[in-house]
Amino acid sequence: MASPSIDRGLAPERVALPPGERTSRIASGALTIHVREWGDPDAPPMVLLHGLRGYSGTWRTLASALADRWRMIAFDARGRGESDWDPGRNYYTDAYVADLAAVVDGLGLDRFVLLGHSMGGTTSYVYTADHPERVNALIVEDITAGSSVGGPGFDRIVAEMAALPSRFADWAAARTYWRKLRPGVGDAAIEERLAESMREGPEGDVVWRYDAEGIAATRVAPDPARVVDLHPVIAAIQTPSLIIRGGRSDFCNLDKVRALEAENAALTHATVPTASHYVHDDAPESFARLVEGFLAGAAATRATG
Repeated sequence: MASPSIDRGLAPERVALPPGERTSRIASGALTIHVREWGDPDAPPMVLLHGLRGYSGTWRTLASALADRWRMIAFDARGRGESDWDPGRNYYTDAYVADLAAVVDGLGLDRFVLLGHSMGGTTSYVYTADHPERVNALIVEDITAGSSVGGPGFDRIVAEMAALPSRFADWAAARTYWRKLRPGVGDAAIEERLAESMREGPEGDVVWRYDAEGIAATRVAPDPARVVDLHPVIAAIQTPSLIIRGGRSDFCNLDKVRALEAENAALTHATVPTASHYVHDDAPESFARLVEGFLAGAAATRATG
């Protein structure tokens, strides 16, 4: 049965903060980045990067499963959530890597686990290749070389961003938009997306909580010189790395994953058959088990290596 807010078209309730959630702001150049943390500050750190239209709160479910053993750290990418928008609209990988570096340096992290979904996975690949001394283990969710330059998933995302409405008349219209866009996710996930990625506008309408126009421009008509070729990046990674892909995903090509894995012994992959591009949303328990199992194996390898 749908919740009253869905029935009546009311604004979504703000997502309840898990016990112990902490927030801070860290400078990255002229911008400030909004950071969330869960778990013991003295526990081993794990840094979590969301996708193109994601938000740091998307990792709360994973944090609830792992925060008793890990210091979980997530942040809103520039232009999203509570982080600053970039007046120059630099929404390319080099800027995201610089923001990641600013956050981990600002928090004083020496070594850490890095986990990134989709766009955050690209950032994670590039940072890990450039800073192998900092990353103990890498986990990437549903993106591989070529995902962001061609294929069915690429075409779908470009079409979504090209047709992105600038505003909605009310919350009911916004809710209908998300339900059509993500038919496979439950009501709770739709409500979280509404609360985390949208807000009421000055005229009673509903607008995006992120720089929709600027972010869409870099995906629909990107500067070719600034699009990262992940093939040499992934080939250079020597950090233990796991790619978790959705069996129903149209974005992370399995043949490409297997080819890269065959060429680089540091890589391995796992597929969650029932999941789409959003594995951590569609199958949170399976996702958490894969993360835990891989990290346990990586830790054992470091201890004996």
